[in-house]
Amino acid sequence: MRIREEKGNTIIEDVKDFDLSQTLECGQCFRFYKQDENDYVVVAYNKLLHIKQEGNNLIFFNCSENEIEGWINYFDLNRDYDKIKKFLLRKDKVLKPAIEEKWGVRILNQEFHETLISFIISQNKQIPHIKHLVRRISENYGSYLGSVNGEDYYSFPSCSVLGTITEEDFREMKTGFRAPYLADAVLKLSSGELKETVFKGVEEEEARKKLMTVKGVGEKVANCVMLFSLGYRAAFPIDVWIKRIMEELYFNGEETSKDVIAKFAKENYGEYGGYAQQYLFCYGRDNKVGK
Repeated sequence: MRIREEKGNTIIEDVKDFDLSQTLECGQCFRFYKQDENDYVVVAYNKLLHIKQEGNNLIFFNCSENEIEGWINYFDLNRDYDKIKKFLLRKDKVLKPAIEEKWGVRILNQEFHETLISFIISQNKQIPHIKHLVRRISENYGSYLGSVNGEDYYSFPSCSVLGTITEEDFREMKTGFRAPYLADAVLKLSSGELKETVFKGVEEEEARKKLMTVKGVGEKVANCVMLFSLGYRAAFPIDVWIKRIMEELYFNGEETSKDVIAKFAKENYGEYGGYAQQYLFCYGRDNKVGK
């Protein structure tokens, strides 16, 4: 990668193994807003970004080189994905079509408290509705960050502000049966019972148990939070889509329990389980595998 500034924008040249659209649209985040082909607004870590990909170059509009390091980390651009792909393909040739088609997916490094709230909301919801609810929480309780193309954008509220949101407030924002789950989550976040530092040096199974102390958080949501915000890259979230995809690709289309699939993923993909999950999920969803 090479970084340079040009007319108030920062350009990262020669980015490998990264496709902006594939990465943002694969179901791991909800604060992205498409402007045009490979052209997005992204909100993360109390910052607003207008970004566009042209070939192997990324254009960060109105962003100085001094500000770019945080976004490089967010998009996981310093990690060697070629190495990850080669490892997975040595272990498992079934992954080849998924990796070849979804070659540009990277796992984002998201903010813990926003990821937890977002994936509690995600239960039995389609992505457009999840995005709408997360944006509504941000507009009601976050801070104004700026506008792009005439649209205003707001930060996701801090843990202390989240702690002021009641179950009734969540119900008024149309979160449905998730309202008590969200109320319990914001209580634990605002009190400090749950925060990113609590997970430092904690083994995967213990981290999962900690997250599942939140009402309504099961293994799937816990694994998503671990994978997308806490750096547990072996975590393998299993939802209805992944279950069907795995059954078709690995279990002859037969009904298979989530426990069996989780055990298979751990043995087959090891420390790179999360990457395999993302390739499979994006590929399977777009190609209707297991539908």
